Amino acid sequence: MKRFNTFQKKIAFSFLIFAFLILMAGCTNKNNNSISSSTGNHQTDSALFNKYKLDKIKLPAGFTISVYAEVPNSRSLCVSPGGTVFVGTRSDKVYAIPDKNNDGYADSVYQIASGLNSANGVAFKDGNLYIGAGSTIYRMDNIESNLANPPKPAVVYDQFPSDAHHGLRYISFGPDNKLYVGVGAPCNVCVPSKPYYGTICRINADGSGFEIYASGVRNSVGFDWNPQTNEMWFTDNGRDMLGDNIPSDELNKTSQAGMNFGFPYCHQGNIPDPEFGKGKNCADYTPPAKLLGAHVASLGMRFNKENKFPPEYKNAIFIAEHGSWNRSIPIGYRVVVLKMDANGNYADPVPFAYGWLQNEKEVNGRPVDVQFLKDGSLVVSDDYNGVVYKISYKS
Repeated sequence: MKRFNTFQKKIAFSFLIFAFLILMAGCTNKNNNSISSSTGNHQTDSALFNKYKLDKIKLPAGFTISVYAEVPNSRSLCVSPGGTVFVGTRSDKVYAIPDKNNDGYADSVYQIASGLNSANGVAFKDGNLYIGAGSTIYRMDNIESNLANPPKPAVVYDQFPSDAHHGLRYISFGPDNKLYVGVGAPCNVCVPSKPYYGTICRINADGSGFEIYASGVRNSVGFDWNPQTNEMWFTDNGRDMLGDNIPSDELNKTSQAGMNFGFPYCHQGNIPDPEFGKGKNCADYTPPAKLLGAHVASLGMRFNKENKFPPEYKNAIFIAEHGSWNRSIPIGYRVVVLKMDANGNYADPVPFAYGWLQNEKEVNGRPVDVQFLKDGSLVVSDDYNGVVYKISYKS
């Protein structure tokens, strides 16, 4: 009996030690929201390259592509001055990818927000991250110092529409320090029932001063400012159901607030809508700066303000084409570039990174947004694979 009691005591003591170790591990990891600690390191490069079939991606000479990080549903991107890449998603989550030692590799991936409504838009200013999620703009203060234990997002503005159709917010701060917000039309084509539909709006960083900046915009999910003129340029997706080849997506530019780009009355600057364009004159609206192609789904765009690519790419516009969803022969699924000539004029778009669509039917990826890192390389999000790629140049 005495021997049995001693055995029981040993078992009980061992169980207590095990429970204590489990409890300590739980306390240690309670606020650690890192979903990856090895993404993008040297050891995983080759495996990730093969996993996502990056051998199929074609690039100009001297450029290479790799996986920067695996991020579920990765869509809109922004980069802090410190080099952290923030990633919005179609889901309820937002992620952060720091590179604290500036070696060009992602240190880890942190989930910093969840429970939001389609948390697509991300923008960074003065140490704070802004998130565009449906009807609401949120702010997360001093976020880079709190990636492992992020603060609860605070509401900045909550009066945008909550429609699911074209309801993914794209946001970015302009040179005027205002936050610009895309508000798509809640339809394929219709006369907007409220003034803010089919627009790009802007507010102050504290949520005050709401105004409509541009109208007649079907659905813009990408904009940036020309580094030479400070003019805002933006992509706009053309309407569906007029055939394979019309209307084209648009690349538009603004010179002042209040400009109207024609939707729903006029498409690609010269095609009246068969229903809503009756009695309208396309000449009454601002025409596109460039036509980008029908159904390519032009989304994120950026000017290359860095100096690490060859000189011909200085101030060039890079655009992510998400790819067609209802064209008889699919098109898009690539990154294109518009190069600027010596007079400041932009050429038509040409392929820069392509191969995510094979044999006009096999989809291996869908680019969503583009951003430049501090080292001058280009990162590209892909919500089909849940990946952020990195495109680098070495002569």
